[in-house]
Amino acid sequence: MKTILVVDLTHGGSVIALELSKKKDARVLAWDLYKTLDGEDEDNLKTNGIELVDEDFLSEPVDDLMVIAPVHSKLTVPVELTHHQAVRLILKNEIDVPIIEVTGVKGKSSTVAILKEIYRHDNPLILSSLGVELVEGEKTTLLLKDISITPASIITAWKMALKNEFQPGICIFETSLGGTGLAEVGVLTNLAEDYPIARNSKRASHAKKQIFQSKKVVCHLKSFNSSYSSIKDFKDKTNTFFLEDEANITTSGVEYGIKETSFTLEIKNLKTIGGELVNTSTRMKTFAPGPYHLENVLAAVGAAFTMGASEDDVRTGLEGFKGIRGRSSIQESGKVRIVQEVNPGINLTAIKKSVAMMASYGDLVLVLGGQYGVTCEEIDEKSLAVFLEGLTEDITLILTDELGKSLDGKLKRARVYVNYLEDALDLATELGVANVLLIYRSHFASVEKR
Repeated sequence: MKTILVVDLTHGGSVIALELSKKKDARVLAWDLYKTLDGEDEDNLKTNGIELVDEDFLSEPVDDLMVIAPVHSKLTVPVELTHHQAVRLILKNEIDVPIIEVTGVKGKSSTVAILKEIYRHDNPLILSSLGVELVEGEKTTLLLKDISITPASIITAWKMALKNEFQPGICIFETSLGGTGLAEVGVLTNLAEDYPIARNSKRASHAKKQIFQSKKVVCHLKSFNSSYSSIKDFKDKTNTFFLEDEANITTSGVEYGIKETSFTLEIKNLKTIGGELVNTSTRMKTFAPGPYHLENVLAAVGAAFTMGASEDDVRTGLEGFKGIRGRSSIQESGKVRIVQEVNPGINLTAIKKSVAMMASYGDLVLVLGGQYGVTCEEIDEKSLAVFLEGLTEDITLILTDELGKSLDGKLKRARVYVNYLEDALDLATELGVANVLLIYRSHFASVEKR
């Protein structure tokens, strides 16, 4: 009998182990690598015949052992399957509708949200960092909020759809650190920061390479050229996107607006999953107040055209997209426009782009802060402090919460520290400027509760 060891119960391993325990020809073991398992989950594993082990288990050879571990793990034994590949093994004969998977460093949730609008009338099942959603035409049902985007959450989302007797026409999944190989089309939004993983032994680009297990891939041009263009199999299956340059999906004649941006979509020799080539030039408009928002649009548009969507469906979907609450969403307070960038994974690259975007729309107050521990990857405060020191004094800086308190001690430039986010925003709107940019490291649901 094969012995399967599922490593890391923090990042979806419990779900994978429980599914594999249903197989009759395998003994399933689980290793709580980070010791985060709570009593209820531990009891559930044991009730289903799954034995919990630790690192001592690997001190002796085990016959016919299959180790399943996240791509970011660093173990002393060979790993046969990543968590992503295990999800494919579990679901490959269950999901019988087309799948789009979206990974990358930034822009994943926004790309999924745009695809949701393009495919709204195909009853998509949506998994993103915002939750599991069932979409039926104009009706959207949120089944689970703020779910992890580890690959095992795809299993959770699919099981929830079945439990609710929902028959999707397409699945659109946001997945961290690569793809499962289940997708007709995989999307790599970017490698904006190729951060270290696996105890600094690998880079994020290595993990995200798993997206190329998809039948076709849509990839940010610079990211593709920097990390994957030398692999012939990848080149043959990939459509690239970029705002300019020689990509398959690009733009011209862009007219940015805070609520609506219009542009000419240029598509050259895009390869569809049906084997056709798409060449077109057509005017589109959507919510994309800055260049990096427009790149997310191109990622989604590229995926849709690669899947074989019509030009009219893409145009209608883009016109229906109005942004995501908390992610470049806009509020009006009297004569003040407040743009919110609330994101647990906010990083220096995203902050720089957001500030540059808003500075182009007039005078600005920047409210910056947030919380620690909302993602595995913390922000580079030293580099962020250097960036803030270099901002023009015309930009008023208000710091708040844990992150703001730490930055306050690193800065010499003029700034104000306010303990609570609500008070910081009140102060910002009272200063008489036209624009307030809120950059806040947190889950948006946490901000709503405050």
